[in-house]
Amino acid sequence: MKALQISDPGITGVIDMAQPTLHEGEVELQINYVGFCGSDLNTFRGLNPMVRMPVIPGHEVGATIKAVGAGVPAHLAPGMHVTVNPYTNCGHCAACRNGRVNACEHNETLGVQRNGAMQETLVLPWQKVIPATTLSTRHCALIEPMSVGFHAVNRGQVTDSDIVMVIGCGMIGVGAIVRASLRGATVVAVDIDDTKLALAREIGATHTINSATENVHERMTQLSGGHGADVVIEAVGSPATYVMAIDEVGFTGRVVCIGYAKSGVEFQTKLFVQKELDIRGSRNAQPEDFRAVVRYLEQHADRTDRFISGIISPEEAGETLIRWSQHPGDVFRILVEFAR
Repeated sequence: MKALQISDPGITGVIDMAQPTLHEGEVELQINYVGFCGSDLNTFRGLNPMVRMPVIPGHEVGATIKAVGAGVPAHLAPGMHVTVNPYTNCGHCAACRNGRVNACEHNETLGVQRNGAMQETLVLPWQKVIPATTLSTRHCALIEPMSVGFHAVNRGQVTDSDIVMVIGCGMIGVGAIVRASLRGATVVAVDIDDTKLALAREIGATHTINSATENVHERMTQLSGGHGADVVIEAVGSPATYVMAIDEVGFTGRVVCIGYAKSGVEFQTKLFVQKELDIRGSRNAQPEDFRAVVRYLEQHADRTDRFISGIISPEEAGETLIRWSQHPGDVFRILVEFAR
């Protein structure tokens, strides 16, 4: 079967792989679409320290069930449209014992520590298959990245009385904006791209700030009545945005960190104490976050068509990744199509 492989930084190719074997308790998926995300781009650029090369990338999946093995529950049946929970959990580490399997110490994500979904057929344990029967497989490929943003809102314990500042309006930030607005919060979206900020307003942001052309602190002071944000969700992963999050959150506020900064960050740590902040990491997503995104898309899938910057074949992936690497701001989500 056909698969897309990143063999070394900057080198991709379409390879032929053996068809996987279906065992008891497993589901065989026909892969329709897989999203390229920032981690895949960093793998291509040689900047992903967690990846094991060569690797089949991809963990944002829209698929159709081809077959089910013995012992698979009846709610999963051939022909269903589904997405995939791409993480593993060991069941024994502190995170797993505490019920937070999304943060398993020994997690292996599809397309990073193990081969991913950019292949024609994928076989997985049935517990990792999430039905989305009323959605197109194209929209199914958007569920996982949005669920990461949904999970960050849960980590921030966002309520309808909160002012929530979301820094970064990429796919994960979009998920956070949607979830926070669904909870009734006042959402302030921050980015350097006016197109992404316009999209943020369409999906629920109350206010937007272009941090390249506006004074973020002055705007946040104005919008919050001088108190700062109740919750700040950092969805970029740069030293500047990490510092911005600490500066703009109000006293006794919550800061939720999703992005990985690629270098050290210098903080005025007195603000941690003076503001008595809750600073929380947010990693991956829980099953309930996936289900919440499915419910949202069932109502609003048409809103998300603009999230897709392009649909390409596996053979076009190499050139696409080169262009994306050169112009990262021009891309929102690219889907690789294996079957309609």
